[in-house]
Amino acid sequence: MTVAHAPSYESAMSSYEPVIGLETHVELGTRTKMFCGCPTEFGAEPNTQICPVCLGLPGALPVANAAAIEATIRIGLALNCEIASWSRFARKNYFYPDMPKNFQTSQYDEPLCVNGYLDVVLDGETVRVEIERVHLEEDTGKSLHVGGSTGRIHGATHSLVDYNRAGIPLVEIVTKPVAGAGANAPQVAKAYVTELRDVIRALGVSDVRMEQGSMRCDVNTSLNRPGAQWGTRTETKNVNSLRSVERAVHSEIIRQAGLLDAGERIIQETRHFHEDTGQTTSGRSKEEATDYRYFPEPDLVPLAPDAAWVESLKATIPEPPSVRIRRLQEAWGLTDHEMSSIVNAGAVELITATVESGATVEAARKWWLGELARRANAQDVELEQLSITPAHVAELQALVDAGRINDKLARQALEGVLAGEGSPEQVVAARGLEVVSDSGALGAAVDAAIADNPDIAAKIRDGKLAAAGALVGAVMKSTKGQADAKTVRELILSKLS
Repeated sequence: MTVAHAPSYESAMSSYEPVIGLETHVELGTRTKMFCGCPTEFGAEPNTQICPVCLGLPGALPVANAAAIEATIRIGLALNCEIASWSRFARKNYFYPDMPKNFQTSQYDEPLCVNGYLDVVLDGETVRVEIERVHLEEDTGKSLHVGGSTGRIHGATHSLVDYNRAGIPLVEIVTKPVAGAGANAPQVAKAYVTELRDVIRALGVSDVRMEQGSMRCDVNTSLNRPGAQWGTRTETKNVNSLRSVERAVHSEIIRQAGLLDAGERIIQETRHFHEDTGQTTSGRSKEEATDYRYFPEPDLVPLAPDAAWVESLKATIPEPPSVRIRRLQEAWGLTDHEMSSIVNAGAVELITATVESGATVEAARKWWLGELARRANAQDVELEQLSITPAHVAELQALVDAGRINDKLARQALEGVLAGEGSPEQVVAARGLEVVSDSGALGAAVDAAIADNPDIAAKIRDGKLAAAGALVGAVMKSTKGQADAKTVRELILSKLS
């Protein structure tokens, strides 16, 4: 077998055209599961939120969750879909330990919502991503593989299964193939999932927390020579961050290009994305629809949404996020580039909430796109995953505006907040970070700086007042940045006048 050499991304793009498709799963925030009355709270003790229905025990009959059906239709409307007048559930048959019934109650040929679209903006250009379908199903349980180094089944000594998640209402949003994005395909994928997350969050039907699994994405990627038939696709499963969606597409393009360059073929399979390396590895061969042996669910009646009800739900659809972004940009007085930076960083909601908490737009942008973005990148997490709230950022800036801390001390306070030491006010008090502006308290430090720097002091006495900056710096260093620079300068000039 020829050993495939991974080309550069630029080389791959010069030879091939990518086609992507995204299947996004969203856990709905309903109080109970899809077909039973079990609670859905995240983080409960394993296997404490289960019953005969969600375990598929003999004789247990499901009843569809009306709130989940309504939420799915609202998602479809927000994505410009046609809402089916007739829909039904089906059994999707496959075996895996986290499927307690050995089939998943889903929708197959008659989904609730079809033929929609979502427009996303990338570098000022609008890209329309067409939606194939939005259907409702139940989530599976969760497997925990113990004893290995990767957390996956290979190399594990044993596996545990938690069925708490089994039966939670799950909406799957499937795009049509997205061709023509070229080298921007990874960025288009990320932009689409970002916009989709914002749409669903605005609807209030899910918390869409990717780090908790309430939103996760399967990323399909294929390559073909320009003008040729589309290639064989792979499906990278359960990608759980916006950044990783982009990286998964990027990685697959390079990997597939290397195989094709070496004369090898792409295998249709599922793959796993590894956050630490940014690479994908093989999972299992990818089934076709016929392999799942779909057939109508005999224990559930078909769904026939009333047209008048669907029309009333349209009135509950909020302002599209893209429209809201344009409105915010105008209200905030930002340029296209400045607003794009906020959107690309995933900071729109964070900055909005920070402004609503009392900070200026300029201050909110400074913290979220500066120091906090740097820390998020260093930790390889999304901004919203940092242990700090918009209210904390606004409070931090209020301390700066009041002159109680300066920017240097604010960064130390920020460090304490991120470390879980409390609010900015509490951290400043506990660490003793407040600026010292009392002339009496600063007098000794100023005298010491003058005594240690006689040449600079002489220049100031001769009228070269700009030299005072060096002495101010010396005092700031000796007080570990806690001296009020303005007060220090006034004291220096007073003593040397």
